[in-house]
Amino acid sequence: MTILVTGGAGFIGATYVLQKRQNHESLVLNLDKLTYAGNLSTLDSLEFDPDHIFIQGDIGDRQLVVDLLAQYRPSAILNFAAETHVDRSIDGPDDFIQTNIVGTFNLLEATRSYWQQLAFPERNSFRFLHVSTDEVFGSLSAEDPPFAETTAYAPNSPYSASKAGSDHLVRSYFHTYHLPTLITNCSNNYGPYQFPEKLIPLMILNAMEGKPLPVYGDGQNIRDWLFVEDHCRAIDLVLTKGKTGETYNIGGDTEKTNLWLVQQICAILDDLLPHSAHVPHANLITLVEDRPGHDRRYAIDFSKIKQHLGWSPQVTIESGLRRTVQWYLDHQAWCEQVTSDQYECQRLGLSAVKK
Repeated sequence: MTILVTGGAGFIGATYVLQKRQNHESLVLNLDKLTYAGNLSTLDSLEFDPDHIFIQGDIGDRQLVVDLLAQYRPSAILNFAAETHVDRSIDGPDDFIQTNIVGTFNLLEATRSYWQQLAFPERNSFRFLHVSTDEVFGSLSAEDPPFAETTAYAPNSPYSASKAGSDHLVRSYFHTYHLPTLITNCSNNYGPYQFPEKLIPLMILNAMEGKPLPVYGDGQNIRDWLFVEDHCRAIDLVLTKGKTGETYNIGGDTEKTNLWLVQQICAILDDLLPHSAHVPHANLITLVEDRPGHDRRYAIDFSKIKQHLGWSPQVTIESGLRRTVQWYLDHQAWCEQVTSDQYECQRLGLSAVKK
Protein backbone atom coordinates (compact mmCIF):
# COMPACT_ATOMS: atom_id res chain seq x y z
CA MET A 1 0.00 0.00 0.00
CA THR A 2 1.25 3.46 -0.94
CA ILE A 3 -0.16 6.60 0.66
CA LEU A 4 0.41 10.27 -0.12
CA VAL A 5 0.69 12.45 2.99
CA THR A 6 0.63 16.20 2.41
CA GLY A 7 2.12 18.43 5.09
CA GLY A 8 4.08 15.45 6.38
CA ALA A 9 6.94 17.54 7.78
CA GLY A 10 4.64 19.55 10.03
CA PHE A 11 3.70 18.77 13.60
CA ILE A 12 0.70 16.46 13.15
CA GLY A 13 1.58 15.18 9.68
CA ALA A 14 5.11 14.19 10.72
CA THR A 15 3.79 12.39 13.80
CA TYR A 16 1.45 10.41 11.55
CA VAL A 17 4.27 9.57 9.12
CA LEU A 18 6.54 8.46 11.97
CA GLN A 19 3.80 6.22 13.37
CA LYS A 20 3.19 4.59 9.99
CA ARG A 21 6.85 3.88 9.34
CA GLN A 22 7.65 2.80 12.90
CA ASN A 23 4.91 0.21 12.46
CA HIS A 24 6.37 -0.67 9.02
CA GLU A 25 3.06 0.20 7.39
CA SER A 26 2.73 1.57 3.86
CA LEU A 27 5.15 3.24 1.53
CA VAL A 28 4.75 6.89 2.50
CA LEU A 29 5.05 9.58 -0.15
CA ASN A 30 5.54 12.77 1.85
CA LEU A 31 4.78 16.10 0.14
CA ASP A 32 5.55 19.24 2.13
CA LYS A 33 6.19 22.83 1.07
CA LEU A 34 8.56 23.33 4.02
CA THR A 35 7.17 26.60 5.25
CA TYR A 36 8.49 27.85 8.60
CA ALA A 37 6.56 25.15 10.49
CA GLY A 38 7.75 22.24 8.36
CA ASN A 39 10.96 20.71 9.62
CA LEU A 40 12.80 17.80 8.02
CA SER A 41 14.83 17.18 11.17
CA THR A 42 11.63 15.82 12.72
CA LEU A 43 11.93 12.99 10.20
CA ASP A 44 15.64 12.28 10.78
CA SER A 45 14.90 8.73 11.91
CA LEU A 46 13.54 8.00 8.41
CA GLU A 47 16.60 9.30 6.55
CA PHE A 48 17.59 5.84 5.28
CA ASP A 49 14.10 4.36 5.12
CA PRO A 50 13.44 3.36 1.47
CA ASP A 51 9.70 3.35 2.13
CA HIS A 52 9.63 7.04 3.03
CA ILE A 53 9.95 9.31 0.00
CA PHE A 54 10.05 13.06 0.64
CA ILE A 55 9.20 15.64 -2.02
CA GLN A 56 9.37 19.36 -1.33
CA GLY A 57 6.38 20.94 -3.03
CA ASP A 58 3.07 22.75 -2.73
CA ILE A 59 -0.38 21.15 -2.80
CA GLY A 60 -1.36 24.17 -4.88
CA ASP A 61 0.98 23.00 -7.64
CA ARG A 62 -1.58 20.87 -9.47
CA GLN A 63 0.79 19.55 -12.12
CA LEU A 64 3.26 18.39 -9.48
CA VAL A 65 0.51 16.48 -7.69
CA VAL A 66 -0.76 15.01 -10.97
CA ASP A 67 2.75 13.78 -11.79
CA LEU A 68 3.27 12.28 -8.32
CA LEU A 69 -0.05 10.44 -8.45
CA ALA A 70 0.72 9.04 -11.89
CA GLN A 71 4.20 7.91 -10.82
CA TYR A 72 3.45 6.39 -7.40
CA ARG A 73 -0.25 5.48 -7.73
CA PRO A 74 -1.24 5.81 -4.05
CA SER A 75 -4.32 4.12 -2.66
CA ALA A 76 -4.99 6.98 -0.22
CA ILE A 77 -4.26 10.68 0.23
CA LEU A 78 -4.17 12.30 3.67
CA ASN A 79 -4.24 16.10 3.57
CA PHE A 80 -2.52 17.57 6.63
CA ALA A 81 -1.12 20.54 4.67
CA ALA A 82 -2.42 23.83 6.07
CA GLU A 83 -1.55 27.19 7.54
CA THR A 84 -2.77 26.83 11.12
CA HIS A 85 -1.76 29.65 13.47
CA VAL A 86 -4.63 32.02 14.34
CA ASP A 87 -2.36 34.95 15.26
CA ARG A 88 -0.58 34.72 11.91
CA SER A 89 -3.92 34.62 10.09
CA ILE A 90 -4.95 37.85 11.80
CA ASP A 91 -1.73 39.59 10.82
CA GLY A 92 -1.66 38.22 7.27
CA PRO A 93 -4.56 36.12 5.97
CA ASP A 94 -3.34 35.78 2.37
CA ASP A 95 -1.30 32.60 2.88
CA PHE A 96 -4.23 30.97 4.67
CA ILE A 97 -6.56 31.56 1.72
CA GLN A 98 -3.99 30.36 -0.79
CA THR A 99 -2.97 27.18 1.02
CA ASN A 100 -6.11 26.14 2.87
CA ILE A 101 -8.67 26.95 0.18
CA VAL A 102 -6.93 27.28 -3.20
CA GLY A 103 -4.37 24.62 -2.34
CA THR A 104 -7.03 22.16 -1.23
CA PHE A 105 -9.01 22.86 -4.40
CA ASN A 106 -6.01 22.09 -6.61
CA LEU A 107 -5.27 18.95 -4.62
CA LEU A 108 -8.87 17.82 -5.01
CA GLU A 109 -8.86 18.44 -8.76
CA ALA A 110 -5.65 16.47 -9.24
CA THR A 111 -7.07 13.69 -7.07
CA ARG A 112 -10.39 13.59 -8.92
CA SER A 113 -8.62 13.22 -12.27
CA TYR A 114 -6.42 10.43 -10.92
CA TRP A 115 -9.25 8.59 -9.14
CA GLN A 116 -11.58 8.63 -12.14
CA GLN A 117 -9.10 6.73 -14.26
CA LEU A 118 -8.43 4.03 -11.68
CA ALA A 119 -9.69 0.55 -12.47
CA PHE A 120 -11.87 -1.44 -10.10
CA PRO A 121 -11.10 -2.48 -7.34
CA GLU A 122 -8.48 0.27 -6.83
CA ARG A 123 -11.08 2.94 -7.53
CA ASN A 124 -13.44 1.46 -4.98
CA SER A 125 -10.83 1.20 -2.21
CA PHE A 126 -9.25 4.64 -2.72
CA ARG A 127 -9.69 7.24 0.07
CA PHE A 128 -9.08 11.00 0.43
CA LEU A 129 -8.89 12.06 4.09
CA HIS A 130 -8.92 15.76 4.95
CA VAL A 131 -7.66 16.83 8.38
CA SER A 132 -9.47 19.85 9.83
CA THR A 133 -10.13 21.62 13.13
CA ASP A 134 -12.84 22.27 15.70
CA GLU A 135 -12.34 26.01 15.17
CA VAL A 136 -14.62 25.87 12.11
CA PHE A 137 -17.56 25.57 14.55
CA GLY A 138 -16.86 28.92 16.24
CA SER A 139 -17.12 29.53 19.97
CA LEU A 140 -19.10 27.94 22.78
CA SER A 141 -20.49 29.46 25.94
CA ALA A 142 -20.03 27.69 29.26
CA GLU A 143 -23.52 26.18 28.99
CA ASP A 144 -23.35 24.99 25.37
CA PRO A 145 -22.98 21.29 24.54
CA PRO A 146 -19.71 20.28 22.83
CA PHE A 147 -19.34 20.49 19.07
CA ALA A 148 -20.89 17.55 17.23
CA GLU A 149 -20.46 16.63 13.58
CA THR A 150 -23.85 18.26 12.93
CA THR A 151 -22.92 21.60 14.56
CA ALA A 152 -23.30 24.51 12.14
CA TYR A 153 -20.08 26.14 10.97
CA ALA A 154 -19.43 29.61 12.41
CA PRO A 155 -15.72 30.42 11.98
CA ASN A 156 -14.43 33.57 13.70
CA SER A 157 -10.89 34.04 12.35
CA PRO A 158 -9.32 34.04 8.87
CA TYR A 159 -7.67 30.73 9.81
CA SER A 160 -10.87 28.98 10.82
CA ALA A 161 -12.77 30.50 7.90
CA SER A 162 -10.17 29.17 5.46
CA LYS A 163 -10.37 25.71 7.03
CA ALA A 164 -14.17 25.85 6.88
CA GLY A 165 -13.90 26.66 3.17
CA SER A 166 -11.62 23.67 2.58
CA ASP A 167 -14.01 21.38 4.48
CA HIS A 168 -16.90 22.53 2.30
CA LEU A 169 -14.88 21.86 -0.85
CA VAL A 170 -14.03 18.33 0.27
CA ARG A 171 -17.66 17.64 1.16
CA SER A 172 -18.82 18.94 -2.22
CA TYR A 173 -16.45 16.61 -4.10
CA PHE A 174 -18.04 13.64 -2.38
CA HIS A 175 -21.59 14.73 -3.16
CA THR A 176 -20.94 16.05 -6.69
CA TYR A 177 -18.26 13.69 -8.02
CA HIS A 178 -18.61 10.78 -5.53
CA LEU A 179 -14.91 11.10 -4.65
CA PRO A 180 -14.53 8.84 -1.57
CA THR A 181 -13.67 11.51 1.01
CA LEU A 182 -13.42 11.57 4.79
CA ILE A 183 -13.13 14.63 7.05
CA THR A 184 -11.81 14.78 10.60
CA ASN A 185 -12.24 17.78 12.90
CA CYS A 186 -9.88 17.70 15.88
CA SER A 187 -9.45 19.68 19.07
CA ASN A 188 -6.20 21.43 20.11
CA ASN A 189 -3.19 19.16 19.61
CA TYR A 190 -0.05 19.12 21.71
CA GLY A 191 3.05 16.96 22.03
CA PRO A 192 6.64 16.61 20.78
CA TYR A 193 7.84 18.45 17.67
CA GLN A 194 5.24 21.23 17.81
CA PHE A 195 6.55 24.53 16.43
CA PRO A 196 7.40 26.86 19.34
CA GLU A 197 4.95 29.61 18.38
CA LYS A 198 2.06 27.47 19.73
CA LEU A 199 0.92 27.90 23.32
CA ILE A 200 2.39 24.85 25.08
CA PRO A 201 5.91 24.83 23.56
CA LEU A 202 6.07 28.62 23.79
CA MET A 203 5.30 28.52 27.51
CA ILE A 204 7.82 25.72 28.11
CA LEU A 205 10.67 27.47 26.32
CA ASN A 206 9.91 30.91 27.74
CA ALA A 207 9.73 29.53 31.27
CA MET A 208 13.06 27.72 30.90
CA GLU A 209 14.67 31.03 29.92
CA GLY A 210 12.91 33.07 32.59
CA LYS A 211 10.92 35.06 30.03
CA PRO A 212 7.33 36.29 30.63
CA LEU A 213 4.57 33.76 29.99
CA PRO A 214 1.94 35.82 28.13
CA VAL A 215 -1.64 34.57 28.57
CA TYR A 216 -4.40 36.30 26.63
CA GLY A 217 -7.18 38.17 28.42
CA ASP A 218 -8.24 36.73 31.77
CA GLY A 219 -6.78 33.30 30.96
CA GLN A 220 -10.20 31.64 31.15
CA ASN A 221 -10.50 30.69 27.48
CA ILE A 222 -11.14 26.95 27.39
CA ARG A 223 -9.69 24.42 24.96
CA ASP A 224 -10.12 20.66 24.60
CA TRP A 225 -6.57 19.24 24.58
CA LEU A 226 -5.64 16.19 22.49
CA PHE A 227 -2.27 14.44 22.56
CA VAL A 228 -0.96 14.29 18.99
CA GLU A 229 -0.26 10.55 19.01
CA ASP A 230 -3.87 9.86 20.05
CA HIS A 231 -5.01 12.08 17.19
CA CYS A 232 -2.91 10.20 14.64
CA ARG A 233 -4.25 6.85 15.85
CA ALA A 234 -7.76 8.19 15.28
CA ILE A 235 -6.91 9.44 11.79
CA ASP A 236 -5.57 6.04 10.79
CA LEU A 237 -8.70 4.38 12.13
CA VAL A 238 -10.93 6.73 10.13
CA LEU A 239 -8.85 6.07 7.02
CA THR A 240 -9.19 2.30 7.28
CA LYS A 241 -12.66 1.90 8.79
CA GLY A 242 -14.51 5.20 8.34
CA LYS A 243 -17.54 5.53 6.08
CA THR A 244 -16.89 7.65 2.99
CA GLY A 245 -18.65 11.00 2.90
CA GLU A 246 -18.69 11.16 6.69
CA THR A 247 -17.10 13.57 9.16
CA TYR A 248 -15.58 12.38 12.44
CA ASN A 249 -14.83 14.62 15.42
CA ILE A 250 -11.68 13.77 17.36
CA GLY A 251 -11.39 15.23 20.87
CA GLY A 252 -9.22 14.83 23.92
CA ASP A 253 -12.04 14.76 26.50
CA THR A 254 -10.05 17.39 28.39
CA GLU A 255 -11.47 20.90 28.71
CA LYS A 256 -9.01 23.19 30.47
CA THR A 257 -8.54 26.94 30.71
CA ASN A 258 -5.40 28.41 29.21
CA LEU A 259 -4.38 29.69 32.63
CA TRP A 260 -4.75 26.23 34.19
CA LEU A 261 -2.65 24.76 31.40
CA VAL A 262 0.19 27.26 31.85
CA GLN A 263 0.11 26.78 35.62
CA GLN A 264 0.44 23.01 35.11
CA ILE A 265 3.42 23.50 32.81
CA CYS A 266 5.04 25.70 35.46
CA ALA A 267 4.44 23.08 38.16
CA ILE A 268 5.99 20.34 35.99
CA LEU A 269 9.03 22.53 35.30
CA ASP A 270 9.36 23.26 39.02
CA ASP A 271 9.50 19.50 39.57
CA LEU A 272 11.87 18.69 36.70
CA LEU A 273 14.13 21.74 37.21
CA PRO A 274 14.12 22.25 40.98
CA HIS A 275 17.41 24.17 40.93
CA SER A 276 16.35 26.63 38.23
CA ALA A 277 16.72 30.30 39.12
CA HIS A 278 13.15 30.78 37.86
CA VAL A 279 11.37 28.55 40.42
CA PRO A 280 8.47 29.01 40.96
CA HIS A 281 7.92 29.39 37.23
CA ALA A 282 4.30 30.50 37.79
CA ASN A 283 5.66 33.90 38.83
CA LEU A 284 6.45 34.46 35.14
CA ILE A 285 2.77 34.30 34.09
CA THR A 286 1.57 37.62 32.67
CA LEU A 287 -1.96 38.40 31.50
CA VAL A 288 -1.85 40.39 28.26
CA GLU A 289 -4.39 42.14 26.03
CA ASP A 290 -6.74 39.67 24.39
CA ARG A 291 -6.40 38.98 20.68
CA PRO A 292 -9.16 40.01 18.23
CA GLY A 293 -12.02 37.53 17.84
CA HIS A 294 -10.71 35.19 20.52
CA ASP A 295 -13.10 32.23 20.82
CA ARG A 296 -14.08 31.59 24.43
CA ARG A 297 -14.49 27.83 24.53
CA TYR A 298 -13.98 24.76 22.36
CA ALA A 299 -15.17 21.29 23.25
CA ILE A 300 -15.53 18.18 21.09
CA ASP A 301 -18.19 15.49 21.26
CA PHE A 302 -16.33 12.44 19.89
CA SER A 303 -19.08 9.92 20.62
CA LYS A 304 -19.46 9.09 16.91
CA ILE A 305 -15.90 7.84 16.43
CA LYS A 306 -16.05 6.11 19.80
CA GLN A 307 -19.29 4.26 19.05
CA HIS A 308 -18.69 3.49 15.36
CA LEU A 309 -14.93 2.90 15.27
CA GLY A 310 -14.01 2.15 18.88
CA TRP A 311 -11.59 5.05 19.38
CA SER A 312 -11.05 7.08 22.52
CA PRO A 313 -8.01 9.03 23.76
CA GLN A 314 -5.48 7.02 25.74
CA VAL A 315 -3.17 9.78 27.03
CA THR A 316 -4.35 11.91 29.95
CA ILE A 317 -3.58 15.62 30.01
CA GLU A 318 -1.39 15.13 33.09
CA SER A 319 0.78 12.40 31.58
CA GLY A 320 0.77 14.01 28.12
CA LEU A 321 1.91 17.38 29.46
CA ARG A 322 4.71 15.80 31.47
CA ARG A 323 5.88 13.83 28.42
CA THR A 324 5.76 16.98 26.33
CA VAL A 325 7.66 19.15 28.80
CA GLN A 326 10.31 16.44 29.20
CA TRP A 327 10.65 16.14 25.42
CA TYR A 328 11.35 19.87 25.04
CA LEU A 329 13.87 19.73 27.88
CA ASP A 330 15.62 16.83 26.14
CA HIS A 331 15.54 18.40 22.66
CA GLN A 332 16.70 21.96 23.17
CA ALA A 333 18.98 21.72 20.12
CA TRP A 334 15.91 21.01 17.94
CA CYS A 335 14.13 24.04 19.42
CA GLU A 336 17.12 26.31 18.86
CA GLN A 337 17.44 25.10 15.28
CA VAL A 338 13.83 25.69 14.26
CA THR A 339 13.67 29.14 15.86
CA SER A 340 17.04 30.43 14.64
CA ASP A 341 17.74 32.88 11.82
CA GLN A 342 20.12 30.26 10.43
CA TYR A 343 17.28 27.73 10.12
CA GLU A 344 15.00 30.23 8.40
CA CYS A 345 17.71 31.15 5.91
CA GLN A 346 18.53 27.50 5.21
CA ARG A 347 14.85 26.73 4.66
CA LEU A 348 14.61 29.53 2.12
CA GLY A 349 17.91 28.64 0.47
CA LEU A 350 19.44 31.96 1.49
CA SER A 351 22.70 32.98 3.15
CA ALA A 352 22.47 33.49 6.90
CA VAL A 353 22.09 37.11 7.87
CA LYS A 354 22.21 38.36 11.43
CA LYS A 355 19.34 40.60 12.43
